[in-house]
Amino acid sequence: MTTAIPVDDRQSLAEVHGDIDRYYSAKIIRHGVSPRGVDWTCQATQELRFVQLVKLFGSAAALSLNDLGCGYGALLDFLRRRHAGLTLDYLGIDLSKEMVRRAKRKWRGVPDAAFAQDTAPRRAADYSVASGIFNVQLDQPTALWEAFIATTLRDLRNASLAGFAVNFLAPLAADQPPRHGLYRTAPEPWIRYCRDDLGGTTTLLDAYGMREFTILVQV
Repeated sequence: MTTAIPVDDRQSLAEVHGDIDRYYSAKIIRHGVSPRGVDWTCQATQELRFVQLVKLFGSAAALSLNDLGCGYGALLDFLRRRHAGLTLDYLGIDLSKEMVRRAKRKWRGVPDAAFAQDTAPRRAADYSVASGIFNVQLDQPTALWEAFIATTLRDLRNASLAGFAVNFLAPLAADQPPRHGLYRTAPEPWIRYCRDDLGGTTTLLDAYGMREFTILVQV
């Protein structure tokens, strides 16, 4: 696993961010405000991932939350339905201008919900989460993609007062054919990075029926 990027890191990461922006903007334009519009197969699996992520803050009655890679705000919808008693100060952040435009339209007039086009949260919140943003590597070199992940995890750590949570695709079984452009990893390297480099206490969730895992990090 690589945790450092070349001297021209700003240009390298800008190119990664540009590819991500184009990929997801095309998805939301094609499929609209739906799980497929953010490259998930269905709402059920999309929300199963949310169930894992929100274990980060359990039964908290009130909190501020950064949602990096927010798309059209599906997590906000989930929280309003499944955690209706939660007092939430929500900020959704996405690289895609088109995603943010659709999110702002969908959530217009909803108090304590804001959206911004950016590469990282620009405010400190109690918690930060990111769902699926590390999966679609496209044609990026693995070393650069892992540098993007490491930088993003550090950004989440710096923007989180109490903790953050992310998910990854796990390696396939030996008899499963790989799909080009997806990043899969064992959990241990990123657990070590969150623990040793970012100074967090980690919890691994990997028994929820999908070939992936979630890392909860308390700081």
